[in-house]
Amino acid sequence: MALVNENFLKLPDSYLFSTIAKKVNAFNVTHPKTKVINLGIGDVTRPLPKAVCEAMHKAVDEMSKAETFRGYGPEQGYPFLAEAIIKHDYATRGISLEPGEVFINDGAKSDTGNIGDILRHDNCVGITDPVYPVYTDSNVMAARAGSYEGNKWSNIVYIPCTAENNFIPELPSRKIDMLYLCFPNNPTGTTLTKNELKMWVNYALANDILILYDAAYERFIQDPDIPHSIYEIKGAGKVAIEFRSFSKTAGFTGIRCGYTIVPKELNGFTLAGEKVQLNRLWNRRQCTKFNGVNYITQRGAEAVYTPEGAAQVKENIDYYMTNAQILKKGLTACGIQVFGGDNAPYLWIKTPNKTKSWKFFDQLLYDAAIVGTPGAGFGPSGEGYFRFTAFGNRENTEEAIERLKKWL
Repeated sequence: MALVNENFLKLPDSYLFSTIAKKVNAFNVTHPKTKVINLGIGDVTRPLPKAVCEAMHKAVDEMSKAETFRGYGPEQGYPFLAEAIIKHDYATRGISLEPGEVFINDGAKSDTGNIGDILRHDNCVGITDPVYPVYTDSNVMAARAGSYEGNKWSNIVYIPCTAENNFIPELPSRKIDMLYLCFPNNPTGTTLTKNELKMWVNYALANDILILYDAAYERFIQDPDIPHSIYEIKGAGKVAIEFRSFSKTAGFTGIRCGYTIVPKELNGFTLAGEKVQLNRLWNRRQCTKFNGVNYITQRGAEAVYTPEGAAQVKENIDYYMTNAQILKKGLTACGIQVFGGDNAPYLWIKTPNKTKSWKFFDQLLYDAAIVGTPGAGFGPSGEGYFRFTAFGNRENTEEAIERLKKWL
C-alpha cells in the first residue's frame, strides 16, 4: 500500500491562479460575447526579443548537425550563460561571483519551491505577508507549516507588510531559521531601500538565519537608489540565496529559464552544529533531480546580454512600466488608493469601501469584465487589497481604465 504525503491534503483544493481561471471560465460560458480583460496573472504579452529568437534559431540549426549537436548538458547550466550572468548582472554592481555559484533553472518558481529539499523539515519559516503563494505552499508540502488555523499556518511566522507600515517588513519577535524576502515585491509592487535591506542582512548574520531572496523583478527597478541584488549588501553572501528569472524581463514565461545564486561561503548546520556548505548540497540535489535547461533555451537567454538583446529587453520593460503608470494614474483618478507600479509591474490597491478581496474580484469580473487577483490569495494581510499587473497590451490596459472609470 502506497501511503501519500498527507501534507498535500492540507493545501487548498487548487492553486490561487487555478481558482481564478475556473471563475473566469465560468464567466465566459455565461457571457460568451463579452471581452474579458485579464490584468490578473503575471504573464507577459510582448513577444520574445528578436536577438533571443535569432540565437535560438541558430542553436536549433546547431542541433541539426552531427558536428555541433549536443546531448545532455551540465545540470548546473552551460558555462557560457553563467559567465554572461556574472559579467552583466553582478560584476557591473561590484559583486564578485564564480560560475560554480550560478545554477541555471527552468524558472524561479521551480527553485523557490524546491530549495527546501536541502533544509530540514523542522526549520522555523518566516514569510513576509502578503507574498507569492509558492513560498507558503511548498513549505506546507514539506511539513514545515504545521496546521491551518483560521487563515494562518501555525508554524509559519507571518511578517505583515501593509499600508500601515509602508510595506516595510519589521524584524520578527519570534526566532526563525529561514526567511523569504521578495523585492521588488510580488504582489505589492513595493521595494526596500539599501538601508532597509541591510537591516535584514545584519539580522540574519547575527542570528544564523538563511534568507531566500526572490529578485525576479529586479530589472523593473527604475529608482537608482534601490538595490537590485541582496549581494549589494556587505555580508549577504554568508546568509542569502538569490533567485532570478528571464520570464518577465525577456518574455520567457513560455520558454522557462532563470537562475539561482548559491554562494560557496554560505553554510547551513547539522543538528550537532557542524557547518555544511549549501552550495554543495544544492549541487547534489540538482544532479539527482534535474537534468538541466535545454541548450537552445540557454543560448536564447545568453542573447539577452548582447547589446541588441539588452536594448530589446529594455524596450519591453519600458512598455510594461508605461502600462503601470497608465494604470496607476487611472486608478488614482477613480479615487482608489494605489501602491507599487513605480519599480515593479504590479499595482496593489485597497479595495473600495473595505470590500473583501474575493467579493471585489467577482464584482469586477461581472460588472466590468476585468480580471485581477484577490489580495487574500497572497496571505492574511492581503485581505482588503487587490493586485493588477501591467503585463497586458497597451490597448487592453487603456480600455480597462475606461471601464473602471465608468464602473467606479
